[in-house]
Amino acid sequence: MLRRDRERRGTPADFLVVGLGNPGSEYAKTRHNVGAEVVELLARRHNAKLRKGKERALVDERNIEGKRVALAIPLTYMNDSGDAVRLLAHRYGVAPEQIVVVQDELDLPVAVLKLKAGGGLAGHNGLRSIKAHLHSDAFVRVRIGVSKPESKERGVDHVLNKFGKRERTEIDVTVEQAADAVEAIVRDGIETAMNRFN
Repeated sequence: MLRRDRERRGTPADFLVVGLGNPGSEYAKTRHNVGAEVVELLARRHNAKLRKGKERALVDERNIEGKRVALAIPLTYMNDSGDAVRLLAHRYGVAPEQIVVVQDELDLPVAVLKLKAGGGLAGHNGLRSIKAHLHSDAFVRVRIGVSKPESKERGVDHVLNKFGKRERTEIDVTVEQAADAVEAIVRDGIETAMNRFN
């Protein structure tokens, strides 16, 4: 049973990096899609070609900092992100601790970057779905601040809105920094990366 499971997975990866967002051009550059933007940038940096795979995600693998890294953007809607992440984790043979999720964070001011290993979900539906499918919250998060809406009722509208001009300029810098942070996690581990970026 175990051997067949291992064969089904293919070659194990050292890391799976997942950028959260919603699929479709209407959601591009919205607050909810900053995670996907970071993975798109990493793909450009490392000449990866993100292609549609069986795991309900755009995916490619690259050697980054001497490690085998799978880069992925789920093609599910945010609330179902865990479905794609579970399939990807199975394909690449990674434990939750080897998964890096890049996400938008309402609890941080716009363009603030924070790294975190495991812990609470802060009400994020994408993270909630990933935890439910992996049966673990031990995955690493690269959190990009998008600020809180004025009221809870405006939450959905807020995350599906695009940034204002000034905010967009700040976010573009943070997207670059977040990509640097992912590379640091791969190269040096989460503790060292947290000391540098938090």
